[in-house]
Amino acid sequence: MSKTRAVKFGGSELLESRLPAWRSRLVLLGLFAGFAGLIARAAYLQIISNDFLQEQGAKRMERTLPLPAVRGTLMDRNNVVLAQSVPALTIWYDGRRIYDAPEDKLRQLADILGLKSDRLIKQVRGDAKRHFVYLDRQVDQDRVAKVKALKIPGLGFINESKRYYPQGEAMAHLVGFTSIEDKGQEGVELAFDQTLTGENGERSVLRDRLGNVIEDTRELRPPVNGQDITLSVDADVQYIVLSELRRAVETHKAKAAAAVVLDAKTGELLAMANIPTYDPNNRGDLHGAKLRNRVFTDMFEPGSTLKPFAVALSLNQGKIKPGTRIDTGNGKLTIGPATINDTKPHGVISVSEVIQMSSNVGTTKIALELERKDMWDFFHMVGFGQAPSNAFPGAASGRVRPWAKWRPIEQATMSYGHGISVSLIQLAQAYTIFANQGRFVPVSLVKHPHGEVPQGLQVIKPDVAASMLNMLELAAGPDGTAPKAQVQGYRVAGKTGTAHKQEGGRYVNKYVSSFVGLAPVSNPRVVIAVMVDEPSTGVYYGGLVAAPVFSNVTKSVLTRLNVQPDAVTPGEDLKRYVQGPAGKSL
Repeated sequence: MSKTRAVKFGGSELLESRLPAWRSRLVLLGLFAGFAGLIARAAYLQIISNDFLQEQGAKRMERTLPLPAVRGTLMDRNNVVLAQSVPALTIWYDGRRIYDAPEDKLRQLADILGLKSDRLIKQVRGDAKRHFVYLDRQVDQDRVAKVKALKIPGLGFINESKRYYPQGEAMAHLVGFTSIEDKGQEGVELAFDQTLTGENGERSVLRDRLGNVIEDTRELRPPVNGQDITLSVDADVQYIVLSELRRAVETHKAKAAAAVVLDAKTGELLAMANIPTYDPNNRGDLHGAKLRNRVFTDMFEPGSTLKPFAVALSLNQGKIKPGTRIDTGNGKLTIGPATINDTKPHGVISVSEVIQMSSNVGTTKIALELERKDMWDFFHMVGFGQAPSNAFPGAASGRVRPWAKWRPIEQATMSYGHGISVSLIQLAQAYTIFANQGRFVPVSLVKHPHGEVPQGLQVIKPDVAASMLNMLELAAGPDGTAPKAQVQGYRVAGKTGTAHKQEGGRYVNKYVSSFVGLAPVSNPRVVIAVMVDEPSTGVYYGGLVAAPVFSNVTKSVLTRLNVQPDAVTPGEDLKRYVQGPAGKSL
């Protein structure tokens, strides 16, 4: 049998050579060692270093973002929404990606957002290296949809909210507005900012290298939404007041006007309006004098609207009675180098007629019988010289000079509202003593729960308050200084005020016309104060300018509140009260 022979491969000695067995084993061992190393490395990464690596990955991709709290809603006393937060979006762009966007697309973008197209294009081209640039804030959903339809690369969107004011300019000065960051800037929005704001939460998200959120991983802390607040204001009453103020400004070509309506029993603010006003929904309109809340911040000399307080204090101390006769002479009274004048001579009149006819001389004679400190204390007890306790932003404290520095002429002029400064809200608040049997009730911006009535501070005796209410009814009657304040079907009481304005420390021929009144007299439900600044048609007396506004507002408000008419035909009782019993003379 022949031996098997090896096959030769082309006669090449290289191909015919054999490898040593140890070398093949070494290669195999190397392969096994490599696989073992890979397995060990995988085990190290997956088991031993897993926590560390996940932490490092999270640092690169995981971010903590805020979960915004929803700002509380503001409502009127009947749950009409005055301010609420609505969904909106912030639009931003990545300058590296939007740099090459077509110019026509950018111009369309500018048109949608109300921006200048040339400026936008220049801005985008100059931000080529910036990763994040705000384009527009608080954009509504409709415009965002149009922006997304352009499909411009590099645009991003962030969910947020913006404040919306359904009542617009009608509630502007009371409600105020917030900043772009949703922080209170004016009005109630600022006064109750902490309560309305709430507390933001937190969430954990994963982002890609371009900063886009790709996954919500978990909620770290839930947000605590702001509290809703029910204000004391009545939206319908507010609209009535604003409409009448606007009409008065147009009729008398006045610089400005303001009015406030209080619930006479509770001190709740039912309305507060100013002309000029503004729309808080239009951020481009939030500047200038129109932002001034004249009800709370503007100080003025109240004029004759202050006369009832000197008379009330004197009645309360028993120095006079309603029928006490006051000799006003020929309508002039000289104190030192100064002379106090009435509009016309009244002769000898009763205390009631001093208020009815608005006699400066009569009021002065009554006031000079009072101690200066008693008069100063009384002014402070009814809220003059100090900011209202409701913490409304920017509320003025007014000016009442220290009593120790009063000269007789200063005590005299302050009794009829000159040389003293007050705000309209202070004046309305002070008149609550005549509506509440002598109790002073502070103003409240928030609706009292369950119809609670605050006790108030007893300032004058109930019978004194009743006497003053009757005197004020005479002042607003046919023979008083404000017959135009009368309201068909209702008995009203009130006092006019007409005061020169000061400029550069001197009185000028510019006037503030005012009226403060209560209605109905039988059971006062509202206190209404009106101020018209610089009427310029030649008519400036409070009884001709401000009293008609009071009348129109009162009629509409009492009807709105379903208050029953109480008017009666004046008879002998009223005449007897005007004349009064015989008494001492001053």
